[in-house]
Amino acid sequence: MKGGHGVPVMALPALGGGLGRSPYDSKTRNMTDSSASVNSAISDPLQIAKRTIEVERDGLDVLAKALVEGTALGQTLKDTITAIRSAPGRVIVSGMGKSGHVGRKIAATLASTGTPASFVHPAEASHGDLGMIGTDDLVLALSNSGETRELADLVNYCARFSIPLVGITSVAESSLGQAADHLLLLPKADEACTVTRAPTTSTVMMMALGDALAVALLRDRGFGPDDFKTYHPGGKLGAAFSRVSDVMRTGAMPLATLDTTVAEVVAFITQGGAGTAGIINGGQLVGVITDGDLRRHIGRDLLAMKAADVMTRHPITVTPDTLASDALGLLNRKRIQVLFVVKDGAPVGLLHVHDFLKEGVA
Repeated sequence: MKGGHGVPVMALPALGGGLGRSPYDSKTRNMTDSSASVNSAISDPLQIAKRTIEVERDGLDVLAKALVEGTALGQTLKDTITAIRSAPGRVIVSGMGKSGHVGRKIAATLASTGTPASFVHPAEASHGDLGMIGTDDLVLALSNSGETRELADLVNYCARFSIPLVGITSVAESSLGQAADHLLLLPKADEACTVTRAPTTSTVMMMALGDALAVALLRDRGFGPDDFKTYHPGGKLGAAFSRVSDVMRTGAMPLATLDTTVAEVVAFITQGGAGTAGIINGGQLVGVITDGDLRRHIGRDLLAMKAADVMTRHPITVTPDTLASDALGLLNRKRIQVLFVVKDGAPVGLLHVHDFLKEGVA
């Protein structure tokens, strides 16, 4: 789609021109009356809710089919990703009403997945917030009709300062559609509420397209779990991407040698408070002794025995770089409560199932 930088500024006041029509004028009334007669056949709330989801799902199906190699939308999406990657600044997302709410979510998703982004309200932009948009930025504007009046100054601003403009709209011939350097044209789909034509399917499609952009960009950037954890240090998401090094116990660990007596090992286990002791040889972890190991060897001479006679050899271990969630999964699968953390075979930490609970890893 031809860019807005070649569109005369005087051509843009048409934005919003189609919004003055009453939804109850004669042309629209005929359509909504017809839709109402169809919808009136369904009165059960659950059936209406189910039908709403089905219509929105159909919209997503149409959108997915339009995002394939060789289609206009597929090619534009690839061009948009290249444009965003090439922009030295941020992605500035803007939209009015329901499109604005979707735009805020898209901006938040982009920012949290490695693409710096901010939301600028189009009405506030006309009263000074245009100053938030730099010439290194790229603007992503959302308007289902493409004729949102409040976007006019923002579109003019992009044209004046040669700021790349990406438009998401359902109408290619609209003012936004004609002004956009990259037009992400939503395929035709019915709104879930045909009586009022309230934004439903269209906003779902916008949201999905924004998610598609964000995920494609993060994969293109090589954005991984460690990067995601940087932007999500709190809550369940942050905990899910914690590493063992973030959770493990360090400092004095319950460690003994092969020749240590079981009586001394019991003292180490008691002092350690984790129900286990590690057995080392030449600095390497070669075994563990747990309460279970002691019970299995109970007898008159147990306390005089050596650690090497009682220990479980080749213990299960993890490294500091292991995802905490993976380590917890290992504990659950093996039905154990404690793991030693090793680096190059040497013990550097200890993990107890309670440590995961304290950090919110589940």
